[in-house]
Amino acid sequence: MSIAVGRGAFGIYVHVPFCATRCGYCDFNTYTPSELGGANPRGWLEALKQELALAAATPAGARAVNTVFVGGGTPSMLGSDGLAEVLDAIRSEFVLAPGAEVTTESNPESTSSEFFARLLDAGFTRISLGMQSTAPHVLRVLDRVHSPGRAVEAALEARSVGFDHVNLDLIYGTPGETDDDLRRSIDAAIGADVDHVSAYALIVEDGTALARRVRRGEVVSPDDDVMATRYELLDERLAAAGLDWYEVSNWCRPGGECLHNMGYWAGGEWWGAGPGAHGYVDGRRWWNVKHPSTYAETLARGELPVAGFEEPSTAERHLEDVMLRMRLRDGLSVDLLEDRERARAESLCQDGLLLGGDGRLVLTDRGRLLADAVVRDLLD
Repeated sequence: MSIAVGRGAFGIYVHVPFCATRCGYCDFNTYTPSELGGANPRGWLEALKQELALAAATPAGARAVNTVFVGGGTPSMLGSDGLAEVLDAIRSEFVLAPGAEVTTESNPESTSSEFFARLLDAGFTRISLGMQSTAPHVLRVLDRVHSPGRAVEAALEARSVGFDHVNLDLIYGTPGETDDDLRRSIDAAIGADVDHVSAYALIVEDGTALARRVRRGEVVSPDDDVMATRYELLDERLAAAGLDWYEVSNWCRPGGECLHNMGYWAGGEWWGAGPGAHGYVDGRRWWNVKHPSTYAETLARGELPVAGFEEPSTAERHLEDVMLRMRLRDGLSVDLLEDRERARAESLCQDGLLLGGDGRLVLTDRGRLLADAVVRDLLD
């Protein structure tokens, strides 16, 4: 059953901040056991229930929930019973819309057929697995702990117990990766019979272990031309297998779109629960305190764990609307643009970066390679 996405959609994002180890490229709000300072998954879950109860007492509590996304971190570290308890906690405070999409991210090494069967029984509808690559040397550079073939095995297990929607995440452009490495990874993902693939260019974030290795000259990241070639390779092989792009970094079979992410991209609203989670409701954006201990302590006082908030201006919301919608295969309506932006759009069409027609603007294949630059040119 399809459900509404877009400005009318409402989702809940739950951030699970726990990881067994820290990947060298990751700058997410995650904590290994040695960094938790007494916090633990049980305490986090009890605090989460308190946040959800406080959230339900706000006007957001009257909204039907179209999508739920449990991310991290490593949500599968909670086990299938822990994840089922998270979903039960949401159901106890909010009403899930009929046909609601319910997703959890999972590390392939902490899953099994029994794990997936329990999640399906609990009400999850979509599984997203971190694959990154099938090349052992690429996984080593990324500090990933799963074995090269485990992600494919996990995807097949999820499909075998009855999940119709399974995603595999790939990363391309890791130092030391070759075109053949990426080609084999893509083919493995296709062979896993998934209906969705996400693929992201590696970004070397300041403060990460990988950034320190790059700075010391131990590894060298590919240049922009190599990254463009890798993206074209991804798009060509996935399209040939029946997975078409619907957002610049996401491909799916018909009906396999991630509705939760579509809500973000199309201007929907969501409650972000958990340490460091961000939310956006009624024109206000906020972010929670980051450390699990501080998060739990704040909720124990009966307070929402908000670290700060902002109300984006009309100009800021316009920029975000254009930036996000332009990345979609459906593009954006010309009606969203101001007169001077429409003139720039005509120039971008002449340059072969945008296609215009039926009152919409869509990135060309070349435009997708330069999506951020296209948006800057359109808005500057």
